[in-house]
Amino acid sequence: MDVLFVHNNFPGQYRHIARSLHEAGGCRLFAIGTKTAQGMPEVSMARYAVAPGQDPAAVHPFARRFDTEMRRAEAVIDASLKLKSLGFDPQVALVHPGWGENVPLRSLFPRARIIPYCEFFYGGADSDVGFDPEFSNPKATDWGRLAAWNAASLIALADAQAAVSPTAWQKSRYPEIFQPLIQAVHDGIDTDAIRPRAAAPWRAIEPGEEILTYVARNLEPYRGYHVFMRALPRILRARPKARVVIVGGDGVSYGARPREGTWKQIFLDEVKGELDLSRVHFAGQLPYGAYLGLLNHSRAHVYLTYPFVLSWSALEAMASGCLVVGSDTSPVSEVIRHGQNGLLVPFFDRDALVETVVSALAEPERYAGLRQEARRTIVEGYDLKRVCLPRQIAILKGFS
Repeated sequence: MDVLFVHNNFPGQYRHIARSLHEAGGCRLFAIGTKTAQGMPEVSMARYAVAPGQDPAAVHPFARRFDTEMRRAEAVIDASLKLKSLGFDPQVALVHPGWGENVPLRSLFPRARIIPYCEFFYGGADSDVGFDPEFSNPKATDWGRLAAWNAASLIALADAQAAVSPTAWQKSRYPEIFQPLIQAVHDGIDTDAIRPRAAAPWRAIEPGEEILTYVARNLEPYRGYHVFMRALPRILRARPKARVVIVGGDGVSYGARPREGTWKQIFLDEVKGELDLSRVHFAGQLPYGAYLGLLNHSRAHVYLTYPFVLSWSALEAMASGCLVVGSDTSPVSEVIRHGQNGLLVPFFDRDALVETVVSALAEPERYAGLRQEARRTIVEGYDLKRVCLPRQIAILKGFS
């Protein structure tokens, strides 16, 4: 069977499924991605470059994203024709429609079973835009722009025979007419590799220390960095032996950039006069193994997010046996049940966050059962090899 992966930064979410198909044998694997995509040695890859567009000011604001997506779709046509010239005609095409690369696939590969990855449908209720009034006060025109952002995803679903969304909440955001097509299957967490382990010395941290952790790809409002930093002085005053390790970069993954500087520094500057900075450690973006090693030291792990895509890090922390203090927002409450496998606090309730984290740091024995249940939740519902990959392969082969 010939299988095509289309993702501008391949492998992206397709790393595990591509490796699994390669190891099983019987498939020819090809991918289309940009010239900067990482790629995989197991997968033959056709790369493309996007031609420069016109001045964005010449394009209607609602259509600027779509204009970029269509230039990317045009480049995918050229890459696809190169594959077709080599006799490649996939039975299955897995595509992330977030960049418009899906648009020409149905015409180019009419026999393919097209399976889009439905990561996020923009706009509507219980969403990121308008959630945090400090940073978002949307106008009517903003909703029009957001609706247009869904164009490529809707084209993908119109062309699809099946689709995958990583969580039930993310699936629920798509129009009801398409939801029967979409199956909620997470990318998967390798619970054999990510598991509770005896903490080894980690940088300047020794086993047994009272460590509070916070992890995000970048330190920004979408992941509640501002809420966390504003609560931190009171947490550290209440727990004078506690230290906090904050993992994340200085950039912006989601939402608007600050007018100047970085969100990291802006919110650190806001509270640094109230902090003993010798107890606050900014680790930057860690190598994966170092990040997992840090989780083994965590007495409490804070994960906050707008109603948006659920981070892998939240599930990895649970698989590591961390006590996660999460925001009571829809992506998180789908996985964490308050008082059963973790603790939830309202996103904006700083008092509740302080009280909950202080209790978690002060009474680790009280929450030992929640740590065990957190790992059980991931093993039973999100395990890569035994739960998620088998379901992904079944959808790919049309068995469900």
